[in-house]
Amino acid sequence: MSEHTTDQATEAFVAHRNLLFTVAYEMLGSAADAEDVLQETWLRWVEVDLGRVRDQRAYLVRITTRQSLNRLRALTRRKEAYVGPWLPEPLLTAPDVAEDAELAESVSMAMMLVLETLSPTERAVFVLREVFDFGYDEIAAAVGKTPVAVRQIAHRARKHVDARRPRETVSASQSRAVLDSFRRALETRDLQGLLDVLAPDVVLVSDGGGVKQAALRPVAGAGKLVRYILGGLAKTGVEFTTASTVVNGNPALVVLVDGEVDGVMATRVDGSGITGLYYVRNPGKLTRFGVEVPLTLR
Repeated sequence: MSEHTTDQATEAFVAHRNLLFTVAYEMLGSAADAEDVLQETWLRWVEVDLGRVRDQRAYLVRITTRQSLNRLRALTRRKEAYVGPWLPEPLLTAPDVAEDAELAESVSMAMMLVLETLSPTERAVFVLREVFDFGYDEIAAAVGKTPVAVRQIAHRARKHVDARRPRETVSASQSRAVLDSFRRALETRDLQGLLDVLAPDVVLVSDGGGVKQAALRPVAGAGKLVRYILGGLAKTGVEFTTASTVVNGNPALVVLVDGEVDGVMATRVDGSGITGLYYVRNPGKLTRFGVEVPLTLR
């Protein structure tokens, strides 16, 4: 490959890198695996005859999708041996991501968990069609199916996801207000304040990965959850504080114990209050959390 061609390949890859990372992350739920997929995509991209590529963006997404599908199948096997609930790797995102409602919903912890319930091919088709608005022909080339089959898969996946979406979406500012109330009640151990901000059917999912202590099963119901949280805080005897942040495009909390980061708590909020709490304590999923990750749908 000539130096000029290499420069062209590099320029195209860099121009679409944030998009490719977002595609890979939405399919895998792991920034580490998404980065590996981008490396694999680059190695294949530099071998492509660019003179025969009509749409570089679509071609790069096709490579990324195929590599993501290969890795997703391996990830599925790893998750089967995971200790306790598995949560996606939380991403520190810029505040403006939260203002892009479509992007913020697509990468929210709640949506990422819904995507976990799809098969690998359904997930790829849904992400490319519903999130990134690719055409059926482009998706078919990426997943190795016919356009007709892709239409059927897209319909099935959309129906599955719609049944599991939040009942009522709220704005970023509303979510921040709810989370601020939760934060104040949590730090002051305000029993009634916590019950006021939590939906009756709220569910806590915590991920320690077998490295840090976490509930091995989801904790469901506001009363049970408040007893679990306040009971745990009463036993620890440590200094417990929180800090507001933006995780996966949505308001969230960094939890600090004796001044050190203990975990990241993302939320799902609808008209009834907080319906989901997602607490990632697994240190392996927090190694990149100090750096903002640029995400984009375009």
